Amino acid sequence: MKQLHRPTRLAPGARVAVVAPSGPVPEERLRAGLDVLRGWGLDPVAAPHVLDRHGQFGYLAGTDADRAEDLQRAWCDPAVDAVLCARGGYGAQRMAELLDWEAMRAAGPKVFVGFSDITALHEAFATRLGLVTLHGPMAAGIDFIGSERARDHLHATLFTPERVQRITTDGKPLVPGRARGATLGGCLSLLAAELGTPHARPSAKGGLLCLEDVGEETYRLDRYLTQLLRAGWLDGVRGVLLGSWQDCDPYDSLRPMLADRLAPLGVPVLEGAGFGHCAGALTIPFGMAAELDADAGTLTLQEPALR
Repeated sequence: MKQLHRPTRLAPGARVAVVAPSGPVPEERLRAGLDVLRGWGLDPVAAPHVLDRHGQFGYLAGTDADRAEDLQRAWCDPAVDAVLCARGGYGAQRMAELLDWEAMRAAGPKVFVGFSDITALHEAFATRLGLVTLHGPMAAGIDFIGSERARDHLHATLFTPERVQRITTDGKPLVPGRARGATLGGCLSLLAAELGTPHARPSAKGGLLCLEDVGEETYRLDRYLTQLLRAGWLDGVRGVLLGSWQDCDPYDSLRPMLADRLAPLGVPVLEGAGFGHCAGALTIPFGMAAELDADAGTLTLQEPALR
């Protein structure tokens, strides 16, 4: 798995665009998130349709065309240094085909941050733009607004990435060992849903796969993992990091299934790695060469995530 291009780190005064590629965004949470970004010395700009709601499908932040236009316009604006997603939900897959990927590639690399439903865009940015992206808290997310730890780790990743080149988690080894590879992953259900689409990578071969999810029953998570296994998508994976399983079944009942599906891969697996839908979520750069030490609970990037 090849290393992707690293965007440039942010500095005070950098302009960041906040977009809503997926679900509708609560206005009060957006205001709070923009205030945090201003407090960091950034110049945040909300995209024109960020507060829209689809007239027929209330789970979408406006029409597919408008959500795609906001993202593409922000990305192609030379005055914008970073694009931050406002929240997840659902909808990124619906608008991915509407983006002009050639124009976005021509605009050059910049920082992109999001998680959950944004997993579909992490995959697309990797395959279509060859770009390192950040799996981290979103601008209008409760985890961003309400968690100092999550904000601090994202801030360090954006401004002084060498400080968090070694990511220390509270995790424990589900399967012990060390492995090297390129980071990738995101929300398990989205990775399964991406199979066979134009923007998904063909496999996780050579990768350190980060997995998490929210609000799923154990049998459904089993089905997603089994689908990835049957499709051969996990063939050649070097290691696995398991993040949060917020609002899923109790972890004591979920853990045996994860072990059953993942241990036969014969690679290190770190559980409880503290990223995803959880308080204090860590920011994990995707597309970076790194070493996983499941016994120590660490992920060490070969170089800082941003230049």
